[in-house]
Amino acid sequence: MSPNSAFGVDADGRISLPAEPPLQPEYRALLDQLRTALCAPASPPLHSLYLYGSVARGTATLGASDLDLCLILQDPADTAQLLHLENLRQTLQARHPLVSKIDFDIGHLEQVLATQNLDSWGYWLKHHCRCLWGEDLRSRFAPFRPSRDIALAVNGDFLAVLNDYAMHLDREQMPAEVLRLQRQASRKLVRATNLLRQEQEPSWPQSLDEHVQLFVQHYPEMAGPIDEFRQAAEATAPASVGFSDRLRQMAQWMNQELPPPSPRH
Repeated sequence: MSPNSAFGVDADGRISLPAEPPLQPEYRALLDQLRTALCAPASPPLHSLYLYGSVARGTATLGASDLDLCLILQDPADTAQLLHLENLRQTLQARHPLVSKIDFDIGHLEQVLATQNLDSWGYWLKHHCRCLWGEDLRSRFAPFRPSRDIALAVNGDFLAVLNDYAMHLDREQMPAEVLRLQRQASRKLVRATNLLRQEQEPSWPQSLDEHVQLFVQHYPEMAGPIDEFRQAAEATAPASVGFSDRLRQMAQWMNQELPPPSPRH
């Protein structure tokens, strides 16, 4: 691929829509249990349910990949409803060792459709999710064009999130949990490099490798540091000593490199 050829977009320059390959059969029983539990009377009224991440793409690794879901409720959840969903998440996670973790991103219908959340919820559903149950809200949104506003809406929290990962890594002693945290932190960092994109950049990175490719085009001197995190994102053993310090340093450097916000008209 030529460094100057656009990727991750269609012929009209809009961000490419995700493919929906058949779901891996190993995950179907868990997904069926989730749908049943989330639609039960004890759960808050569900509008629609979406899957994203490696399970949605059909590329998950048994026992290593997370299961990532967006729950769109009919109305905002109260404290008791959120506690119910958290207990349900933990119960299913403990019951199904084929996933390393189950994550719920919880929103409600009015929030998802609000104009001010178009670059966050709208983009995320349209370009990262597949509908498992309910009205498919993706049909309400046209494909998005690449923009730094979307990158900011999706990963603008990177500094706080990565510092939190570093803090947990400093305290964690279990190698398996250290590995999981390092992988998740590295994926977050690599994806957050899209915040450093040029405003008129036509490409939109989808994979981790495409994020690295776009980043190194503008910051060739950072090829070495970003490669460490790209490798750690899919590593099978914990990284070398000092990972959390390097994570903090890279996150701080990225934060200092952020361009000023684009003007709103």
